[in-house]
Amino acid sequence: MLKKIRLLIIASILGLLALSLIQGYLINNTYKQKKDVFISETRKAISRLDDFSPSLDKMNDVWQDHFLNIIADYYVKKISKSTVLEKLNSITDSINDTYIKNYNKELLNKNIGYNLKFQKQVKTIILLDSIRNDTIFNSKLKSSFRLLGEEFSIKEGHKVSNSLWMTDHNFQRLVNGKEKSITFNLQFETEDRMNIEGWEKIVLRKMTSLLILSVFIFLLVFGLLYYSIKNLITQKKIADIKTDFVNNITHELKTPLATLTLATKMLKTKEIISKQGIFENTVNTIERQNIRLQKLIDQVLNNSLGYQEIQLQKELVNSKKYLNLIVADFQLSLDSKSIKFHKSININQEIFIDKFYFTTALLNILENAVKYGKEHLEINIFSKTDENFIILISDNGIGIPKKEQPFLFDKFYRVGNKEVHNVKGLGLGLYYTNQIIKAHNGIISVESEVGKGTSFTIEIPLN
Repeated sequence: MLKKIRLLIIASILGLLALSLIQGYLINNTYKQKKDVFISETRKAISRLDDFSPSLDKMNDVWQDHFLNIIADYYVKKISKSTVLEKLNSITDSINDTYIKNYNKELLNKNIGYNLKFQKQVKTIILLDSIRNDTIFNSKLKSSFRLLGEEFSIKEGHKVSNSLWMTDHNFQRLVNGKEKSITFNLQFETEDRMNIEGWEKIVLRKMTSLLILSVFIFLLVFGLLYYSIKNLITQKKIADIKTDFVNNITHELKTPLATLTLATKMLKTKEIISKQGIFENTVNTIERQNIRLQKLIDQVLNNSLGYQEIQLQKELVNSKKYLNLIVADFQLSLDSKSIKFHKSININQEIFIDKFYFTTALLNILENAVKYGKEHLEINIFSKTDENFIILISDNGIGIPKKEQPFLFDKFYRVGNKEVHNVKGLGLGLYYTNQIIKAHNGIISVESEVGKGTSFTIEIPLN
């Protein structure tokens, strides 16, 4: 059964991981789709904004007119290619601040709803000729440069659109002292780019409901899985405890019942009836076994009480006298003389307890120390006062495994090793002890190490 549970847990974890990966993949795909839609909608909203704005269009006309004159100078070889680019930069830089302000005004009119930067980059500048084209600038050979707009890197931005300006231009220039009319064709390609501040957060906000739903479904599946496995393990544990209890109680009842059966048969024989002494001994045996059976039944009934059901009759008791008396009486009840007791009970503290129930709790711990002890057993009893009254009972017995300690005070629970199960018991003693301490508004805890012993600490309020 335990092997099946382990396989179920492994299969559940693998299934949960697979579900997480699938869900992560779907969320990632949705994120990419939302991002593409968002970028596309923004691109559509600002596409060719400068072409349809009178103020921006007018500013474009200004730098374009100046640039045509610069190209004319280049065409007649008055300036170099590098000078063309320098002069173009100089013109656009002079109007760029005004251009940005006007562009932002147009963005406000569009009511975009988030911060956005825009720039126009130069891709190619080519003089077209029927014989040979003259490339003044090509971004494939040299990185593109910003014509207008705000500064940001290519990686930070997204492409909006490409614009291709084709024009043929006539101009008058002095060539070798003579004024000539010259015509050239110009190809000027630009790329509009945008930078959306915090676009990742904007896309994630658009996915908020999906993310919340995904997390909720994941947590729900994980919670149901955890709850199911926990219930399965708990049910197995309860079944094991019940089986153990039935075996223990059966074993405990078997001996007195067998004795009663034998004694009853003996009473039916004429030889026993005729002999007064043997007859009386047999009757006494039946009575003793009857009392033993009654005690077993009472133990199951009484020790199964919860702390809410225990009716305490509290009284003030001197802790030193009370504890010393309990230890002394317990020592007298032991058959073995090899068990050593070390006491440190010197505090005359008045404690408010029910003597009958509290004594039962302490005796249960002491009896367990003897039951699960070993040769040369030593038991230490120590008391002190702090904020509470504290009793410490420790031994050098066989100890309790760490994994068993959290269940030590559960009803019917017995430590699952062969050495401990050689000792008779119903698994109710420590449960009952815990309930008694709880009824006194106290707590009991255990520390133990296999082969080194066990220590129980009881704390109860001083008032």
